[in-house]
Amino acid sequence: MVSRREFLWANGVVLAAGGLGLTLPASPAGAATRAPAPLLPGFGRATRLDFADISTLHGNDQLLLATLQGVVNRRRPRLYFNYTTEGYDNTWLTSTGAAVTRHERPLDLIARYRGEVRGAILHDPDVPDSVNVATTLAGLENAVAATAEQAEQYGLRTITDLRGRFKADDVLGLYRWQLDNLFPRCTHALLSGLPPTRTVKVDDVQWREIARETERIRDSSNREVRTFDLSQELSGEDGVYLRFQDSLGDDGWGASVGSVVVKADGTQIASFTPGTDAETPYLFDGLNSSIGGDQNRFSDGGGYFIYRFTAPAGTQQLTVEVDLWNQFLVTATTTAPTRVEPFPYFRDYTVAMRAMVFWLPPSGQTGDLLDEILSKVKPTTPYAGWFSNDVAGEWGGVDRASQHAVEVVPADYYMNATVHAGVAAKVSSKVRPRPPATLRNKVYLTLTVGEGDNIQYCQRRMRQLWDDPARGRVPTNWTVSPLLAEIGPALLSHYQRTATANDLLISGPSGAGYTYPGSWPEKDLAAYTELTGQFLRRTGMDLVYAYNHRNPEDNGWVAFDERIVRSYRKNTPLRGIIQSWESGDLQIHPAGLPVIGNFSPQGKAQEYRDTLVKKIEGWDGKSPLFIAGAVNAWNWTPSDIAELGSLLTEPFEIVRGDTFFHLLDQHLDRTG
Repeated sequence: MVSRREFLWANGVVLAAGGLGLTLPASPAGAATRAPAPLLPGFGRATRLDFADISTLHGNDQLLLATLQGVVNRRRPRLYFNYTTEGYDNTWLTSTGAAVTRHERPLDLIARYRGEVRGAILHDPDVPDSVNVATTLAGLENAVAATAEQAEQYGLRTITDLRGRFKADDVLGLYRWQLDNLFPRCTHALLSGLPPTRTVKVDDVQWREIARETERIRDSSNREVRTFDLSQELSGEDGVYLRFQDSLGDDGWGASVGSVVVKADGTQIASFTPGTDAETPYLFDGLNSSIGGDQNRFSDGGGYFIYRFTAPAGTQQLTVEVDLWNQFLVTATTTAPTRVEPFPYFRDYTVAMRAMVFWLPPSGQTGDLLDEILSKVKPTTPYAGWFSNDVAGEWGGVDRASQHAVEVVPADYYMNATVHAGVAAKVSSKVRPRPPATLRNKVYLTLTVGEGDNIQYCQRRMRQLWDDPARGRVPTNWTVSPLLAEIGPALLSHYQRTATANDLLISGPSGAGYTYPGSWPEKDLAAYTELTGQFLRRTGMDLVYAYNHRNPEDNGWVAFDERIVRSYRKNTPLRGIIQSWESGDLQIHPAGLPVIGNFSPQGKAQEYRDTLVKKIEGWDGKSPLFIAGAVNAWNWTPSDIAELGSLLTEPFEIVRGDTFFHLLDQHLDRTG
């Protein structure tokens, strides 16, 4: 029998017509059946791995090694790297089951495996997006992506030289060329959106605090134009760097800027509104920020954004007038605080798959080109990676993908995918027994930790949360991606095996990949819910946390309708759906399946508890009340959940999601 790995190696380019994103139709009764082709295939099981820590290497070196990893691991997984100083993926190394040889000099592995690559694709340092074209070509040509200097240093012959081929300000032209010339040769079973570059912090930069909001301000009540004197920073030779952050990073309401005016000795030298062309020359680092509905730039939690201003020679006073609100922390420095390098993550998998890699903001002309690309693949083809502009990019990108019957797999920071996809770990398909419960006149609360659709979260942050000793003290639902059954079975198996009686794994938005079902073409929705049903049955999950598109008139979430829920009910084993809603005032029963909106209080345990108490003030206690509470995966830990549990007394009862929907079903049956 030909193994999946051997098939992929022997038929690389033929994968373009393979339709790996489609499920097979049901066979006639009595006929032989064949399992559907993998949505996110692996490349065989690793038996021996060369491991190296590359976390301190420059992005150029990490890019070269990641593309080398893709070519080598396509034949048989043999390379495994630790990409980050946090060592996220070291935790999963033993779960591969492979014998590991550790290498202290990671760049020596280039010579060790040089014979397995044909040469190098040279990206253009002056054109950041050429990194993505070089990655696509690396997969097609069995090559690595490198600089000209690297190719010479490591004796790699040049396959294609992209220097001077494209203009830095013509992203559309670059990706149009790639679509026309490379996409016909790529697999059509996977699309990948990866940022071409990343921003790396420079060590030991000294920041001067300019302003700080110490109160928790979650509206525009403190909005005003504030003037900051940056004359102390005029001594810097490289200009002045002004950084905006969240002064209270635990609740998601960071600095928000509506406009900026810069004056040198009283003369205006810059004026702009965020998100406009006028802002571009001054935005030094905006990757960790977003544009809001008030044409404002904001950044929450651990994010930030930085402007750079250069005053004319001889300037004595430099001032900046900023329309500023929310929980801001403003600091300044004269030292360049970051540098830009190639973004290396997940490229091993795109190279191994021979997928086309691009980075197109989902609006304007780039959004139109993104639409064109999405229209060229079959329904349920995964788009793996992410979108630019964080939150706004997420809503726009996922919605566009959904309109083309494409589901998103957030994977841009997922590491060593070519190894993890081939691990022979047992994923249980058994549904966990539901704890017994009797319906009473209580306030039933089920708590759900979000972000599980994000496979990089499942690999990184979720493992940190999972290892908290306080996990299991309070019933908690943990969203995970059922697609881990293919691209990370050892990860999913670990969570299944180590779950306590109070932990319940449920599917992240909105099933087999992140999507907005209401935006899907009507003729294709069943393909998604059928795919979701297959993965839920493989992973023993029967609840889903789901998203839908937003109403363009008021930007509010649109509730699932009868058509959507009927498709889920017909094709999946779901017993209930928690839909993203924030206010929690959604409780419907379309097609006989309960759908409840999540409730998202702000702050940590005490504030969360106080908000819940206020929410039930009008409840008379004569019938049960049901609340699906959201838990912020980036700001909360199981210790915080345990604290909340200790604060909630009668009439609250915290239950697992399966118990919650069992009781909700009983209640709905009684009330009609």
